[in-house]
Amino acid sequence: MSTGVTAEAMRQRLEAILNPTRLEVLDESQAHAGHAGADGTGFGTHFRVRIDCPDFAGKSRVARHRLVYDALQVFIDRGVHALAIETS
Repeated sequence: MSTGVTAEAMRQRLEAILNPTRLEVLDESQAHAGHAGADGTGFGTHFRVRIDCPDFAGKSRVARHRLVYDALQVFIDRGVHALAIETS
């Protein structure tokens, strides 16, 4: 069963919550077919987020990642298995 999560939906949520200055959301699920957490559809389970935003200023890497995880928790609850986060 598909999670129904799309890179576009994640992008829109991150834009609304964090107002990033740079944002790229990639669905890398197809590359993880057969791995743990893959749902067999090739979509909606493994994502990479590249993001910068003013809220990251002065925060540790862990704190920056927590902001992203918190913003995307609704998608994690729907079955996103892996989330790679790149911030600067």
